Amino acid sequence: MDSYNQKRFDRVKPFIGVVFLQFGYAGMDVLSKAAMNKGMSNYVLVVYRHAVAFIVMAPFALFLEKKVRPKMTFSIFMKILALSVLEPVLDQNLYFLGMKYTTATFAVTMLNVLPAITFVMACILKLEKIKIKSIRSQAKVVGTLATVAGAMVMTLIKGPVLDLFGTHRSNIHNQYNGGANVQHAIKGSVMITIGCFSCACFTILQAITLETYPAELSLTAWICLFGTIEGGIVALIMERGNPSVWSINWDTKLLAAVYSGIICSGMAYYIQGAVMKYRGPVFVTTFNPLCMIIVAIMGSFFLAEQTYLGRVIGAIIIIIGLYLVVWGKGKDYDTPNPIIKEQILPEKQPTESNAKEEHSNHKVIVINNFDAGNITQDEQVRGNTQNSI
Repeated sequence: MDSYNQKRFDRVKPFIGVVFLQFGYAGMDVLSKAAMNKGMSNYVLVVYRHAVAFIVMAPFALFLEKKVRPKMTFSIFMKILALSVLEPVLDQNLYFLGMKYTTATFAVTMLNVLPAITFVMACILKLEKIKIKSIRSQAKVVGTLATVAGAMVMTLIKGPVLDLFGTHRSNIHNQYNGGANVQHAIKGSVMITIGCFSCACFTILQAITLETYPAELSLTAWICLFGTIEGGIVALIMERGNPSVWSINWDTKLLAAVYSGIICSGMAYYIQGAVMKYRGPVFVTTFNPLCMIIVAIMGSFFLAEQTYLGRVIGAIIIIIGLYLVVWGKGKDYDTPNPIIKEQILPEKQPTESNAKEEHSNHKVIVINNFDAGNITQDEQVRGNTQNSI
Protein backbone atom coordinates (compact mmCIF):
# COMPACT_ATOMS: atom_id res chain seq x y z
CA MET A 1 0.00 0.00 0.00
CA ASP A 2 2.83 2.37 0.83
CA SER A 3 4.46 1.61 -2.51
CA TYR A 4 1.20 2.34 -4.32
CA ASN A 5 0.76 5.67 -2.51
CA GLN A 6 4.37 6.58 -3.26
CA LYS A 7 3.84 5.93 -6.96
CA ARG A 8 0.72 8.07 -6.96
CA PHE A 9 2.58 10.87 -5.19
CA ASP A 10 5.43 10.65 -7.70
CA ARG A 11 2.95 11.11 -10.54
CA VAL A 12 1.30 14.08 -8.83
CA LYS A 13 4.55 15.87 -7.89
CA PRO A 14 5.09 17.51 -11.32
CA PHE A 15 1.57 18.97 -11.20
CA ILE A 16 2.10 20.31 -7.69
CA GLY A 17 5.38 21.89 -8.80
CA VAL A 18 4.03 23.73 -11.83
CA VAL A 19 0.92 24.96 -9.99
CA PHE A 20 3.17 26.28 -7.20
CA LEU A 21 5.19 28.13 -9.85
CA GLN A 22 2.10 29.86 -11.21
CA PHE A 23 1.02 31.05 -7.76
CA GLY A 24 4.57 32.32 -7.22
CA TYR A 25 4.62 34.17 -10.55
CA ALA A 26 1.24 35.75 -9.82
CA GLY A 27 2.56 37.21 -6.58
CA MET A 28 5.67 38.44 -8.36
CA ASP A 29 3.65 40.30 -10.98
CA VAL A 30 1.67 42.18 -8.34
CA LEU A 31 4.72 43.07 -6.21
CA SER A 32 6.94 43.98 -9.17
CA LYS A 33 4.32 46.27 -10.67
CA ALA A 34 3.86 47.98 -7.28
CA ALA A 35 7.62 48.44 -6.90
CA MET A 36 8.04 49.90 -10.39
CA ASN A 37 5.09 52.22 -9.80
CA LYS A 38 7.11 53.62 -6.88
CA GLY A 39 10.06 54.35 -9.15
CA MET A 40 12.16 51.17 -9.00
CA SER A 41 14.16 50.51 -12.16
CA ASN A 42 13.36 47.21 -13.85
CA TYR A 43 17.08 46.74 -14.59
CA VAL A 44 17.99 47.12 -10.92
CA LEU A 45 15.13 44.83 -9.89
CA VAL A 46 16.52 42.08 -12.12
CA VAL A 47 20.00 42.45 -10.58
CA TYR A 48 18.80 42.40 -6.97
CA ARG A 49 16.43 39.55 -7.72
CA HIS A 50 19.14 37.21 -8.97
CA ALA A 51 21.64 38.30 -6.34
CA VAL A 52 19.16 37.22 -3.66
CA ALA A 53 18.46 33.97 -5.52
CA PHE A 54 22.18 33.12 -5.74
CA ILE A 55 22.78 33.83 -2.04
CA VAL A 56 19.87 31.55 -1.08
CA MET A 57 20.48 28.68 -3.54
CA ALA A 58 24.29 28.48 -3.56
CA PRO A 59 24.68 26.82 -0.10
CA PHE A 60 22.13 24.13 -0.99
CA ALA A 61 23.87 23.43 -4.29
CA LEU A 62 27.29 23.36 -2.63
CA PHE A 63 26.43 20.73 -0.01
CA LEU A 64 23.50 18.73 -1.39
CA GLU A 65 25.00 18.11 -4.82
CA LYS A 66 28.62 17.74 -3.82
CA LYS A 67 28.78 14.08 -4.91
CA VAL A 68 26.53 14.23 -7.95
CA ARG A 69 27.68 17.49 -9.54
CA PRO A 70 29.32 16.76 -12.93
CA LYS A 71 32.63 18.24 -13.95
CA MET A 72 32.37 21.64 -15.59
CA THR A 73 33.29 21.58 -19.27
CA PHE A 74 33.61 24.34 -21.82
CA SER A 75 30.42 23.26 -23.56
CA ILE A 76 28.41 23.29 -20.31
CA PHE A 77 29.92 26.64 -19.33
CA MET A 78 28.84 28.24 -22.62
CA LYS A 79 25.33 26.82 -22.22
CA ILE A 80 25.10 28.33 -18.73
CA LEU A 81 26.22 31.71 -20.08
CA ALA A 82 23.56 31.52 -22.78
CA LEU A 83 20.91 30.56 -20.21
CA SER A 84 21.84 33.52 -18.01
CA VAL A 85 21.45 35.88 -20.98
CA LEU A 86 18.16 34.46 -22.27
CA GLU A 87 16.15 34.49 -19.04
CA PRO A 88 17.63 36.87 -16.41
CA VAL A 89 18.76 39.55 -18.86
CA LEU A 90 16.58 39.46 -21.98
CA ASP A 91 13.31 37.89 -20.89
CA GLN A 92 12.88 39.59 -17.53
CA ASN A 93 14.00 43.05 -18.62
CA LEU A 94 11.75 42.97 -21.69
CA TYR A 95 8.84 41.62 -19.64
CA PHE A 96 9.16 44.33 -16.98
CA LEU A 97 9.55 47.03 -19.65
CA GLY A 98 6.41 45.76 -21.35
CA MET A 99 4.63 45.83 -18.01
CA LYS A 100 5.71 49.44 -17.52
CA TYR A 101 4.21 50.43 -20.87
CA THR A 102 0.96 48.53 -20.20
CA THR A 103 -0.38 46.87 -17.05
CA ALA A 104 0.37 43.76 -15.03
CA THR A 105 -2.82 42.05 -16.26
CA PHE A 106 -1.95 42.74 -19.89
CA ALA A 107 1.61 41.46 -19.39
CA VAL A 108 0.40 38.23 -17.77
CA THR A 109 -2.11 37.72 -20.58
CA MET A 110 0.54 38.11 -23.27
CA LEU A 111 2.61 35.38 -21.60
CA ASN A 112 0.08 32.84 -22.80
CA VAL A 113 1.76 32.72 -26.20
CA LEU A 114 4.71 31.04 -24.45
CA PRO A 115 3.30 27.46 -24.48
CA ALA A 116 2.68 27.66 -28.22
CA ILE A 117 6.19 28.99 -28.92
CA THR A 118 7.77 26.35 -26.68
CA PHE A 119 5.66 23.58 -28.25
CA VAL A 120 6.71 24.54 -31.80
CA MET A 121 10.39 24.84 -30.85
CA ALA A 122 10.32 21.52 -28.97
CA CYS A 123 8.84 19.83 -32.04
CA ILE A 124 11.51 21.36 -34.28
CA LEU A 125 14.30 20.20 -31.97
CA LYS A 126 12.62 16.78 -31.59
CA LEU A 127 12.21 17.18 -27.84
CA GLU A 128 8.48 16.65 -28.34
CA LYS A 129 7.27 13.85 -30.59
CA ILE A 130 4.14 14.43 -32.64
CA LYS A 131 2.24 11.75 -34.55
CA ILE A 132 -0.65 13.26 -36.45
CA LYS A 133 -2.69 10.05 -36.36
CA SER A 134 -2.21 9.64 -32.61
CA ILE A 135 -5.03 10.83 -30.36
CA ARG A 136 -2.45 11.75 -27.73
CA SER A 137 -0.60 14.06 -30.11
CA GLN A 138 -3.83 15.56 -31.39
CA ALA A 139 -4.84 16.34 -27.81
CA LYS A 140 -1.55 18.15 -27.18
CA VAL A 141 -1.84 20.22 -30.36
CA VAL A 142 -5.50 21.15 -29.82
CA GLY A 143 -4.90 21.83 -26.10
CA THR A 144 -1.98 24.15 -26.84
CA LEU A 145 -4.03 26.10 -29.37
CA ALA A 146 -6.94 26.25 -26.93
CA THR A 147 -4.82 27.79 -24.16
CA VAL A 148 -3.70 30.57 -26.50
CA ALA A 149 -7.23 31.05 -27.85
CA GLY A 150 -8.63 31.27 -24.33
CA ALA A 151 -6.05 33.89 -23.41
CA MET A 152 -6.98 35.96 -26.46
CA VAL A 153 -10.67 35.71 -25.55
CA MET A 154 -9.90 37.01 -22.05
CA THR A 155 -8.02 39.94 -23.58
CA LEU A 156 -10.22 40.94 -26.51
CA ILE A 157 -13.74 40.09 -25.33
CA LYS A 158 -15.11 41.80 -22.24
CA GLY A 159 -18.86 41.41 -22.22
CA PRO A 160 -21.02 42.42 -19.25
CA VAL A 161 -19.55 42.87 -15.78
CA LEU A 162 -20.16 39.97 -13.39
CA ASP A 163 -20.68 40.48 -9.68
CA LEU A 164 -18.79 37.42 -8.43
CA PHE A 165 -18.69 36.78 -4.68
CA GLY A 166 -19.88 40.34 -4.05
CA THR A 167 -16.60 41.80 -5.30
CA HIS A 168 -18.03 44.15 -7.92
CA ARG A 169 -16.80 47.70 -7.60
CA SER A 170 -17.05 50.70 -9.85
CA ASN A 171 -13.37 51.27 -10.45
CA ILE A 172 -12.48 52.65 -13.82
CA HIS A 173 -8.81 52.96 -12.90
CA ASN A 174 -8.41 49.18 -12.95
CA GLN A 175 -9.48 48.89 -16.57
CA TYR A 176 -6.70 48.48 -19.06
CA ASN A 177 -7.43 51.57 -21.18
CA GLY A 178 -7.12 53.81 -18.15
CA GLY A 179 -3.35 53.96 -18.02
CA ALA A 180 -1.76 53.28 -21.38
CA ASN A 181 -2.40 54.59 -24.86
CA VAL A 182 -2.38 52.56 -28.05
CA GLN A 183 1.26 53.37 -28.84
CA HIS A 184 2.41 52.15 -25.46
CA ALA A 185 0.28 49.04 -25.81
CA ILE A 186 1.99 48.18 -29.11
CA LYS A 187 5.45 48.74 -27.61
CA GLY A 188 4.58 46.65 -24.60
CA SER A 189 3.17 43.84 -26.74
CA VAL A 190 6.29 43.68 -28.91
CA MET A 191 8.62 43.64 -25.89
CA ILE A 192 6.66 40.96 -24.05
CA THR A 193 6.40 38.80 -27.19
CA ILE A 194 10.17 38.97 -27.72
CA GLY A 195 10.61 38.16 -24.05
CA CYS A 196 8.35 35.10 -24.47
CA PHE A 197 10.50 33.90 -27.37
CA SER A 198 13.60 34.34 -25.21
CA CYS A 199 11.92 32.45 -22.37
CA ALA A 200 10.99 29.60 -24.72
CA CYS A 201 14.63 29.39 -25.86
CA PHE A 202 15.69 29.34 -22.21
CA THR A 203 13.28 26.50 -21.39
CA ILE A 204 14.46 24.38 -24.33
CA LEU A 205 18.14 25.03 -23.63
CA GLN A 206 17.67 24.26 -19.93
CA ALA A 207 16.19 20.87 -20.83
CA ILE A 208 19.15 20.17 -23.14
CA THR A 209 21.71 21.32 -20.54
CA LEU A 210 20.26 19.08 -17.83
CA GLU A 211 21.03 16.05 -19.99
CA THR A 212 24.77 16.66 -19.62
CA TYR A 213 24.67 18.57 -16.31
CA PRO A 214 21.99 16.81 -14.21
CA ALA A 215 22.41 18.96 -11.10
CA GLU A 216 19.38 21.25 -10.84
CA LEU A 217 20.50 23.20 -7.76
CA SER A 218 23.98 23.84 -9.13
CA LEU A 219 22.63 24.88 -12.51
CA THR A 220 20.21 27.27 -10.79
CA ALA A 221 23.03 28.82 -8.75
CA TRP A 222 25.22 29.28 -11.83
CA ILE A 223 22.37 30.90 -13.81
CA CYS A 224 21.61 33.31 -10.97
CA LEU A 225 25.29 34.21 -10.50
CA PHE A 226 25.95 34.99 -14.16
CA GLY A 227 22.52 36.60 -14.46
CA THR A 228 23.49 38.99 -11.64
CA ILE A 229 26.80 39.87 -13.32
CA GLU A 230 25.39 40.29 -16.82
CA GLY A 231 22.28 42.08 -15.56
CA GLY A 232 24.48 44.40 -13.50
CA ILE A 233 26.44 45.38 -16.61
CA VAL A 234 23.21 46.13 -18.49
CA ALA A 235 21.84 48.12 -15.54
CA LEU A 236 25.01 50.21 -15.24
CA ILE A 237 24.78 51.08 -18.93
CA MET A 238 21.05 51.82 -19.00
CA GLU A 239 20.97 53.70 -15.69
CA ARG A 240 24.29 55.55 -16.04
CA GLY A 241 24.30 58.94 -14.38
CA ASN A 242 21.44 57.94 -12.08
CA PRO A 243 22.98 56.26 -9.01
CA SER A 244 19.88 56.88 -6.89
CA VAL A 245 18.08 53.98 -8.60
CA TRP A 246 20.31 51.53 -6.70
CA SER A 247 19.10 52.72 -3.30
CA ILE A 248 16.66 50.43 -1.55
CA ASN A 249 14.81 50.66 1.76
CA TRP A 250 12.48 48.51 3.86
CA ASP A 251 9.57 48.93 1.51
CA THR A 252 7.84 47.33 -1.47
CA LYS A 253 11.03 47.51 -3.53
CA LEU A 254 12.93 45.29 -1.10
CA LEU A 255 9.99 42.91 -0.77
CA ALA A 256 9.70 42.59 -4.54
CA ALA A 257 13.43 41.85 -4.91
CA VAL A 258 13.52 39.26 -2.10
CA TYR A 259 10.26 37.54 -3.03
CA SER A 260 10.96 37.33 -6.76
CA GLY A 261 14.55 36.26 -6.08
CA ILE A 262 13.72 33.37 -3.75
CA ILE A 263 10.44 32.19 -5.28
CA CYS A 264 10.59 33.12 -8.96
CA SER A 265 14.31 32.76 -9.69
CA GLY A 266 15.88 30.40 -7.18
CA MET A 267 13.06 27.94 -6.51
CA ALA A 268 11.43 28.40 -9.92
CA TYR A 269 14.56 27.51 -11.91
CA TYR A 270 15.12 24.44 -9.72
CA ILE A 271 11.49 23.20 -9.84
CA GLN A 272 11.25 23.89 -13.55
CA GLY A 273 14.41 21.90 -14.23
CA ALA A 274 13.34 19.01 -12.00
CA VAL A 275 9.92 18.76 -13.67
CA MET A 276 11.38 18.98 -17.18
CA LYS A 277 13.59 15.96 -16.54
CA TYR A 278 10.46 13.82 -16.31
CA ARG A 279 7.77 15.70 -18.22
CA GLY A 280 9.59 17.85 -20.78
CA PRO A 281 9.60 21.61 -21.46
CA VAL A 282 6.13 21.77 -23.02
CA PHE A 283 4.50 20.41 -19.85
CA VAL A 284 6.07 23.22 -17.76
CA THR A 285 5.06 26.12 -20.00
CA THR A 286 1.55 24.81 -20.68
CA PHE A 287 0.51 25.75 -17.15
CA ASN A 288 1.42 29.44 -17.63
CA PRO A 289 -2.20 30.45 -18.36
CA LEU A 290 -3.06 29.49 -14.80
CA CYS A 291 -1.12 32.52 -13.63
CA MET A 292 -3.52 34.79 -15.48
CA ILE A 293 -6.54 33.14 -13.86
CA ILE A 294 -4.92 33.45 -10.42
CA VAL A 295 -4.19 37.15 -11.01
CA ALA A 296 -7.78 37.74 -12.14
CA ILE A 297 -9.14 36.08 -8.99
CA MET A 298 -6.70 37.89 -6.69
CA GLY A 299 -7.48 41.18 -8.39
CA SER A 300 -11.20 40.61 -7.95
CA PHE A 301 -10.84 39.97 -4.21
CA PHE A 302 -7.96 42.20 -3.14
CA LEU A 303 -7.84 44.96 -5.77
CA ALA A 304 -11.59 45.27 -6.42
CA GLU A 305 -11.07 44.71 -10.14
CA GLN A 306 -14.08 44.14 -12.34
CA THR A 307 -14.68 40.64 -13.71
CA TYR A 308 -16.11 40.39 -17.21
CA LEU A 309 -18.04 37.56 -18.81
CA GLY A 310 -15.48 37.35 -21.63
CA ARG A 311 -12.69 36.69 -19.15
CA VAL A 312 -14.67 33.92 -17.48
CA ILE A 313 -15.33 32.27 -20.86
CA GLY A 314 -11.65 32.59 -21.75
CA ALA A 315 -10.66 31.03 -18.44
CA ILE A 316 -12.94 28.05 -19.12
CA ILE A 317 -11.36 27.57 -22.56
CA ILE A 318 -7.90 27.69 -20.99
CA ILE A 319 -8.86 25.05 -18.42
CA ILE A 320 -10.17 22.78 -21.19
CA GLY A 321 -6.96 23.29 -23.17
CA LEU A 322 -4.84 22.51 -20.12
CA TYR A 323 -6.80 19.32 -19.51
CA LEU A 324 -6.22 18.18 -23.10
CA VAL A 325 -2.48 18.82 -22.93
CA VAL A 326 -2.13 17.17 -19.52
CA TRP A 327 -4.11 14.17 -20.76
CA GLY A 328 -1.96 13.94 -23.89
CA LYS A 329 1.27 14.28 -21.92
CA GLY A 330 0.03 11.78 -19.34
CA LYS A 331 -0.23 9.12 -22.05
CA ASP A 332 3.52 9.49 -22.58
CA TYR A 333 4.09 7.93 -19.18
CA ASP A 334 1.42 5.21 -19.15
CA THR A 335 3.77 2.62 -20.70
CA PRO A 336 5.17 0.31 -17.99
CA ASN A 337 8.84 0.23 -17.18
CA PRO A 338 10.52 -2.29 -19.50
CA ILE A 339 12.30 -3.91 -16.54
CA ILE A 340 9.05 -4.41 -14.63
CA LYS A 341 7.32 -5.63 -17.74
CA GLU A 342 10.02 -8.23 -18.35
CA GLN A 343 9.62 -9.57 -14.83
CA ILE A 344 5.83 -9.82 -14.97
CA LEU A 345 5.51 -11.23 -18.47
CA PRO A 346 6.54 -14.88 -17.72
CA GLU A 347 4.01 -15.03 -14.86
CA LYS A 348 1.18 -13.94 -17.11
CA GLN A 349 2.12 -16.44 -19.84
CA PRO A 350 3.06 -19.70 -18.08
CA THR A 351 2.63 -21.82 -21.22
CA GLU A 352 5.54 -20.05 -22.88
CA SER A 353 7.74 -19.59 -19.81
CA ASN A 354 10.10 -22.47 -20.53
CA ALA A 355 10.73 -21.36 -24.06
CA LYS A 356 11.33 -17.76 -22.91
CA GLU A 357 13.74 -18.83 -20.16
CA GLU A 358 15.71 -21.00 -22.56
CA HIS A 359 15.94 -18.17 -25.04
CA SER A 360 16.92 -15.75 -22.29
CA ASN A 361 19.73 -18.00 -20.98
CA HIS A 362 21.26 -18.53 -24.40
CA LYS A 363 20.98 -14.80 -25.10
CA VAL A 364 22.92 -13.93 -21.96
CA ILE A 365 25.66 -16.43 -22.90
CA VAL A 366 26.02 -14.85 -26.33
CA ILE A 367 26.40 -11.37 -24.84
CA ASN A 368 28.91 -12.40 -22.20
CA ASN A 369 31.09 -14.25 -24.71
CA PHE A 370 30.78 -11.74 -27.52
CA ASP A 371 34.44 -10.86 -27.36
CA ALA A 372 35.45 -14.50 -27.64
CA GLY A 373 33.40 -14.85 -30.80
CA ASN A 374 31.63 -18.23 -30.16
CA ILE A 375 29.80 -20.15 -27.47
CA THR A 376 31.71 -23.08 -26.10
CA GLN A 377 30.16 -26.51 -25.80
CA ASP A 378 30.47 -26.47 -21.99
CA GLU A 379 28.43 -23.25 -21.82
CA GLN A 380 25.70 -24.76 -23.97
CA VAL A 381 25.54 -27.84 -21.75
CA ARG A 382 25.39 -25.63 -18.66
CA GLY A 383 22.49 -23.64 -20.16
CA ASN A 384 20.54 -26.79 -21.00
CA THR A 385 21.13 -28.13 -17.50
CA GLN A 386 19.70 -24.95 -15.95
CA ASN A 387 16.62 -25.17 -18.18
CA SER A 388 15.96 -28.78 -17.17
CA ILE A 389 16.19 -27.79 -13.51
